[in-house]
Amino acid sequence: MALKNVIGIDHAVVVVRDLDKAAENWKRLGFTVSPRGTHSAKMGSGNNTIMLDPDYMELLGVLVETEHNIPTRAFLGKRGEGIERIAFTAVDSAAGAEEIRGRGYAALGPTDFERPVTMPDGTQSAAKFRIFQWPIEQAPAGLRIFACQHKTRETVWIPELTKHANGARRLRQVLVVSPEPAKDAAQLARMIDRDIKTEPDGAVAVPSGSDRADFVFLTKDQLGRRYPEVSLAGLPERGGAGLVLAASDLVAAEKAIGSSGVRSGGAVCVAPAAANGTLLAFVKA
Repeated sequence: MALKNVIGIDHAVVVVRDLDKAAENWKRLGFTVSPRGTHSAKMGSGNNTIMLDPDYMELLGVLVETEHNIPTRAFLGKRGEGIERIAFTAVDSAAGAEEIRGRGYAALGPTDFERPVTMPDGTQSAAKFRIFQWPIEQAPAGLRIFACQHKTRETVWIPELTKHANGARRLRQVLVVSPEPAKDAAQLARMIDRDIKTEPDGAVAVPSGSDRADFVFLTKDQLGRRYPEVSLAGLPERGGAGLVLAASDLVAAEKAIGSSGVRSGGAVCVAPAAANGTLLAFVKA
C-alpha cells in the first residue's frame, strides 16, 4: 500500500556555496527569489526559496559549520553545488515516520524547526515545519530524501513570491543521473511504495505521488541525448542532476532567461554551470 502521509514531491534542495550570489544568479534567470531565511543555530544554515504551485525550489547554504550540517558540507566538498535532497509533502510527519518504520526504515525524527519571515507588509512572522527523514545511507543514486509538514503554509506560499518573469509554474520532473538507473529507481520505489515505469529512451520514472513531479533516473549519456545542445559540464555521474519545470509561455521564458538559455529537446534549458550545478529545462505547461 502507498504511504498515507507522504503525498508527492514538495521541494528540491539545491545546495550552494554562497547564498547571496546564488540568489542573484537565479533572479537573473527570471525567478522571483524570497528574502534570505536563517535557520536555527543548531542547523547553521540559511535559504532562499523559489515558490511555485504546489511545490518549490530551495537554495540552501551553510552559514556556520555545525554538526547538523556535516552531510551538506560533505556534499559540497565531494560534488560541488547542485541538488542534494528532495523533500516530500508530509500530511503528518509523526505518522509518516511511523509508517516508514513499519516498512523497516529507521526514520529520523520527526523534528520541529522554524525560521523568521518578513511578510510583504513588513510584519514579522515565522515559517514552521515538522520533518522526518529516511536513513541518510538510504539515498538512491546518492540523493537524500525527507518529508516536510508545513505548519504555516501562509508564510511560505506568499502570493507575491509565486509569480516569475520566466513563467515557471511547477515542477514536472526531478532528473537523477546514475550508472544503474533501474537499480536506483527500484530502491526509491521501495522506499516510497510506488511503482516504476520505463520511458521510451530507457530511462526509469518513479511517480512521487498524487499529481506531483516524477523522479526520472537515467545515465548521464541518456540525459545528454535528451538535451543535446546543453553542456552537462560539472554534473556527476551519479546524483541529482536537473529539474524540469512547467512554464506558462516558453517565449517569455526564453526572453527572461536571456543569454543563459538554449533551446534543446523541445525545452528552454539552462546548463548546470549557469544554475549552480542544476540543469533546468522549461517545458510548456
